[in-house]
Amino acid sequence: MVSDYKITMEQAEYEMVCYRRVFNFVRLLDQEKLEKLNAEGLLAAEGGQTKKADLCIGHFCQGCVAMEAFLRKAELCKLEFIGDDIYQIMAKYLEIDGNPYVMELLKKMDKSSLIDRKDHERLISSLTGYNERLYQDVLTKAYNRRYYEEELKSQMGPAGIAMIDLDDFKLYNDTYGHNAGDMALTVVAETICKHIRKDDILIRYGGDEFLLVLPGVTEVKFAGRLQEIHDKIHLAAVPGYAGLQLSVSIGGTIAGADETIGSVVGRADRFMYQAKTRKNLVVTESNEIKDGNADGAEVNRDELKQQILIVDDAELNRDILAEILHHDFKTMEVSSGEECLSVLREYGAGISLVLLDIVMPGMDGFAVLEAMNRNHWIEDIPVIMISSEETESYIRRAYEMGVSDYISRPFDAKVVYRRVYNTIKLYAKQRRLITLVTDQIREKEKNSQILIDILSHIVEFRNGESGQHVQHIKMLTGFLLDRLMQKTDKYDLKWSDQYMITIASALHDIGKVGIDEKILNKPGRLTNEEFEEMKKHTLIGASMLKSLGVYQNEELVKVAYQICRWHHERYDGKGYPDGLKGEEIPIAAQVVSVADVYDALTSERVYKKAFSHEKAMEMILAGECGTFNPLLLECLQDIQGNIQVEMKRAAEQPMLVQNSYVGKMIETVQ
Repeated sequence: MVSDYKITMEQAEYEMVCYRRVFNFVRLLDQEKLEKLNAEGLLAAEGGQTKKADLCIGHFCQGCVAMEAFLRKAELCKLEFIGDDIYQIMAKYLEIDGNPYVMELLKKMDKSSLIDRKDHERLISSLTGYNERLYQDVLTKAYNRRYYEEELKSQMGPAGIAMIDLDDFKLYNDTYGHNAGDMALTVVAETICKHIRKDDILIRYGGDEFLLVLPGVTEVKFAGRLQEIHDKIHLAAVPGYAGLQLSVSIGGTIAGADETIGSVVGRADRFMYQAKTRKNLVVTESNEIKDGNADGAEVNRDELKQQILIVDDAELNRDILAEILHHDFKTMEVSSGEECLSVLREYGAGISLVLLDIVMPGMDGFAVLEAMNRNHWIEDIPVIMISSEETESYIRRAYEMGVSDYISRPFDAKVVYRRVYNTIKLYAKQRRLITLVTDQIREKEKNSQILIDILSHIVEFRNGESGQHVQHIKMLTGFLLDRLMQKTDKYDLKWSDQYMITIASALHDIGKVGIDEKILNKPGRLTNEEFEEMKKHTLIGASMLKSLGVYQNEELVKVAYQICRWHHERYDGKGYPDGLKGEEIPIAAQVVSVADVYDALTSERVYKKAFSHEKAMEMILAGECGTFNPLLLECLQDIQGNIQVEMKRAAEQPMLVQNSYVGKMIETVQ
């Protein structure tokens, strides 16, 4: 089977680093080295020698796997006895910077896990790509939970163990969309990997939780490394989501030489949960957050109490409320509205409830409520007003500003406790309900995107394209819109509008289903008559959408119509089909137009080779592809660094999926 796996030396070295964490032996061999070691292997086999370190892997068997893989340009795998031990031997043909190589990988197998002879083909298939298929998280490329459970959990210290949890992950998904959450996780994983040693291990432990293992690290260096990782993540940018500010809560502990990694993960998790009560914090043994007990005893995760903020200028009132609540809740006390806002800024949703007095000098309770509404804190943090003022207008105004309950002085201890408890419980139920509804909406949204992508990929397939064009257009459209909103408020696009345009961009060329394939896939230049036919795809696509009947008033259909019909219009009025000029062209069509031209230039087509990024930018800015909105050209220049990085990622990931052990079935030899 001919391999089309072409990579750079930098990529090959990165793969080898990953493989060495699972395989016992990994290296690259060129043709000269292969021939030399093969000859040495044959001589050694004739002489009965079996010293593995001096020979190429598999060279003392009857057939050299590496040489055969090289000659056949294949990826091959076999099992081999070396002495009394069984080894899995893999040889993978690669073209690195245009030169042929073979990557060899060896792993010692547990004989007790082998199956009987009749199933040996299934065994070989299951072993092929063992590390990637079983132990790599698809999204972040970190190790997965299975690797922890099967390979790492029982290993002994000393090692630094850290649990890293992404703050407000659900908020990213709910506000920006599921793709934003995926991008955030990817950025966090990449940032961590840049600031750890090659022997350190990063595991995606749960949905938004990572487990980091640093073997042999000292306590001082461990704390410093965690703080560095924390700071770097906070500074990291998420491509395409400029308004998204990352933060993580980290809990860390040291596993002693007599402790297994699995036995101390719970300790690190407990510290992480303590950090999460305040968010954006690193907690280890050296700065552990105590529960306020006199003996400073450590508390477990279930015993951590919810935090209530008491805001009252009268010390006596604060003391009474704290005494009522302290058995089952943690309390913080401040004497002014200004201090209240300061605490909310620092702790955020780490505050479970606010008990707020109305009448205070300086900033009163109503001013605090105004600030909480302005900052949207009131949506996540319930407020119970406390006051001796029982005027109906006061109470009505408090409820209108979002308070959950109103308690009058003098206090009845049982009433205060029950109202606080019920309010916190109610908000917890609301959050669970929101999560449930959000998950349902996300699933519907996912299915809609899948259907749109299937349709657009059908168009690309008929047009002889790989399907990447659709993904590129969506990605570029998102980047351009994000940058455009940073530069100007001229177009008044809400986030939901930007999201709708990005999704609808996938349908920009659906009208091509009505174009003759001979014209679509013609390798040479189109004649004038053929070009006139090709231009009709804009009208065909718009007509298809217009004929949807009952869906005419759906926002997605309206935006898709604009994009389909007008994404070939030009800012100077020289585009088609309607010759629109300037801002007569809907902004959705303008953005997709720029994205479409850039990707068309940088992608290979039946009629041309791909231009470089630099050449494509030069042609677009020089007006060789028509005239575009100057503001959008500025945006394109601003994001060109992100474009190159993300285009490279988009190009590499499908290649890895298709050519790695995970992505395809490979041919094996017995």
